[in-house]
Amino acid sequence: MKNQMKSKFSVLIFLISSVVYSQTATGIVFNDSNVNGKMDSNEKGVEKVSVSNGVEVVQTDSEGKWTLPITEDTGLFVIKPSNYAVPVNANMIPQHYYLHKPNGSPKSAIAGVEPTGKLPKSINFPIVYKPEPKKFKTLFFGDTQTTTAEEVNYLNHDIVEDLIGSEANFGVILGDIVGDDTQLFTEISEGIGQIGIPWYYVYGNHDDNMAAKKNEHRDETYERYFGPSNFAFEVGEVVFIGFNNVYFKPDGKYKSHFSEDQIQFLKNYLSFVPDDKLIVLMMHIPIFNCENKEQLFDVLKDRQHTFSISAHVHDQINIFLDEEYGWKGNEPHHHLINATACGSWWSGQLDEEGIPHSTMKDGAPNGHSIITFDGNTYNVEFKAARRPADYQMNIYTPNKIDVTAIGTTKVLVNVFAGSEKSIVQMKVGKNGQWQTLKKIDQIDPEILRMHNLTPFFKLQLNGEEIENTLGRPMGYPKISRHMWEGNLLGDLKLGANTIQVKTTDMYGQHYKENRIIYVYDGLIDKN
Repeated sequence: MKNQMKSKFSVLIFLISSVVYSQTATGIVFNDSNVNGKMDSNEKGVEKVSVSNGVEVVQTDSEGKWTLPITEDTGLFVIKPSNYAVPVNANMIPQHYYLHKPNGSPKSAIAGVEPTGKLPKSINFPIVYKPEPKKFKTLFFGDTQTTTAEEVNYLNHDIVEDLIGSEANFGVILGDIVGDDTQLFTEISEGIGQIGIPWYYVYGNHDDNMAAKKNEHRDETYERYFGPSNFAFEVGEVVFIGFNNVYFKPDGKYKSHFSEDQIQFLKNYLSFVPDDKLIVLMMHIPIFNCENKEQLFDVLKDRQHTFSISAHVHDQINIFLDEEYGWKGNEPHHHLINATACGSWWSGQLDEEGIPHSTMKDGAPNGHSIITFDGNTYNVEFKAARRPADYQMNIYTPNKIDVTAIGTTKVLVNVFAGSEKSIVQMKVGKNGQWQTLKKIDQIDPEILRMHNLTPFFKLQLNGEEIENTLGRPMGYPKISRHMWEGNLLGDLKLGANTIQVKTTDMYGQHYKENRIIYVYDGLIDKN
C-alpha cells in the first residue's frame, strides 16, 4: 500500500511538471519460467518490481501490473530486481526496455530508431527467476573507443579473448564505445558478446549521432542498439544506475551535465531502495566535472553506501570527494576514473602481435577493472591487457649507479591502481630495511620517454618525405596521480642488487615487484 501511494504521488508530481504526456502505457512484469519471451497462461506477474519511463518510477502491483505516462519519444524499461535475469540478444545486450517512438527518430544521415508504430495494448517485460550470490564479480572497461574495424580487432585480441568464459556476473563499457563511427556498434558488440556474459553500455561523447541537430536526439543511434541511455538494474545488495551525462550544445561542443529528468529519476527510484544497499553510479565523464553535480549530491547526501565510476580522461584515478568538491555526505565519496581499454587511443608502437601498446597518459597500461561486490561493499582490481594479474606497478631508477650516489638516487614507482590510501614500501638488498615511499604526483618517466620517441615527424626516403611508421602518435604525457618516490638507501654492495617494492591498497590487497640495479665504484672503473 505504501509503495502504491508513492507511485500515485510521483505520477501526480510528474503530470504537473513541464513534460507534456500524450498517452499512458501499461503492462506486466512476469516470471518467464519457460524463457520464451511471452507471457503464457500459467506464468504470473512479479510484484514490487520497478519500471520507469526515464523520469517516473513505479512498482508493479500484486499481479505484476504497472502504468506510466509517456510521450511520443519515451524509453520504458524494467529495473531488473535481484535474483532475476532479463533476456539478452545474440550479443548479450540486455533486452530490458521498450522504445516508444511511433514516428521513429528524426530523419538524418545517420540512422536512429525505426518507427515503432502504435502503442501496444500491454507492454510486458519478461524476467526469469535466477538466484544471485551475495558476492559476485563484474568487469568494467573504460573507453574502448574504436575508430576502425582494425581497432575493433585490437580490442578483441588485446582484452576480449582473455575474458571468454568469464565467471563475472556482467560487464560494462563506460562510454566512448566507438570513436564517432556508430556503424561499429555492431562489430564491437558482436566481439564483446563472445565473452558470454550480459554487457551494459554507457553512452559517451563519441557515441553520438553527429547528424542530429538537438541534444535530445544525439543518442538516437545508441538507443537503436542498446536502449535508453539512462537505465538501472539490481544485483544482490547493489543498485547500478547508468547515466548519460554528456550534453551537446548547439555549436556541437559538449559539456558534462545531469538533466532535471535524471535528477528526478534518481529521486524517484531511490524512494524504493533500502538505505543499506550500495548505490553505484556509472557514467562516462567523471562525476566531479558535471556542472550541476551538487544537485545529484543532494539526492545522495543521506546515503551511507555510494560509489561512482567513469572513464573519459584516459587515466586511472581514485578520487575521494569531500566538501571541497561539493559532496554533502558524512564520509567522502569514492569516485573511480576507470582505466581505458583503448589506453591512449590504440596508439604507440606495435608489438610482436601487431597491437599498439596504448599505454595511458599517466604511464599505466591499458586494461580493465575487475570489481567484486560483497553485500554492500566492494573492491577493485586492475588487470593490464595481456599481462599477469599481479603486474600492478613499474619501478624506475638508473640501471647502474656509482657507489657515491647511494642515498641520493631517486626510485620512482608507478602503482597503476594506487590511491592516497595505498601504502607503498621499498627495501634494498637482502638485509635492507623497509622504508615507506612518499606519494608525489608527477609525470611517469617512461611515458615521457615513449612520447619523445613517437613524435609528429616525417622520415626522408629517397628524397621524399613519408609518414613515420615506427609508431602512431600517443596522447601527451600527463601528471600521474599514482606515483611514489624515495631515495635509494641501504647497505648496497658492488655489483648486482635487488630493489623490492610492495604495496597494500585501500582494500587490503597486496602486490610486489622487483628491480635489479648495479652499483659500481667510479674510481676503480676509471683505473
